Amino acid sequence: MLPLSSEEIITLLTQHLSSKHASRLPVLIVAAAYMAVSGRIGEGSMPLEAHNAADKQTGSLGDIEVTLVNDEKVITSYEMKDNRVTKDDIDVALQKLKGAKSRIDNYIFITTDVIEQDVLDYAKSLYEQTGIEFAILDCLGFIRHYLHFFHRARITFLNIYQELVLSEPTSSVSQPLKEVFLALRRAAEADR
Repeated sequence: MLPLSSEEIITLLTQHLSSKHASRLPVLIVAAAYMAVSGRIGEGSMPLEAHNAADKQTGSLGDIEVTLVNDEKVITSYEMKDNRVTKDDIDVALQKLKGAKSRIDNYIFITTDVIEQDVLDYAKSLYEQTGIEFAILDCLGFIRHYLHFFHRARITFLNIYQELVLSEPTSSVSQPLKEVFLALRRAAEADR
């Protein structure tokens, strides 16, 4: 039996993201992506903070902080948004970066909403001022490219994502949302 294709995994994730109370899922998607290929790319993600923990409380720069393997210096920070990214969101990120222990290379917003061109242009314009690349990416577009780029790691990614979903506290990912994922995956694999 063939494993799920990259596009079948995208369909599965799209269905899961469309469930109620799915705001934590983009964080788990990106974390699973890094975990699945960490040894190949020489980068990994720091342990995830609680879903309801504010960045100010934890001292983190975003929802996912990426480091080089065997180094705790954050080089990329991801911030997930369930709504549109605004210029104000970017300005808040700039303020967080002013207090950072070290300079990072990338600050990436992942959104499940529309990306407005003027906000995208604003994010791009900050590179010359800060030396940090700001980007705004669509969650499903990001993971689609990832799954095709790291095609051989797609099932590893899916298994890690499942593990992350199931191990999240129910305050972050409700039991029904966990069960929805398992049912969607079973159905997708049964269709093979």
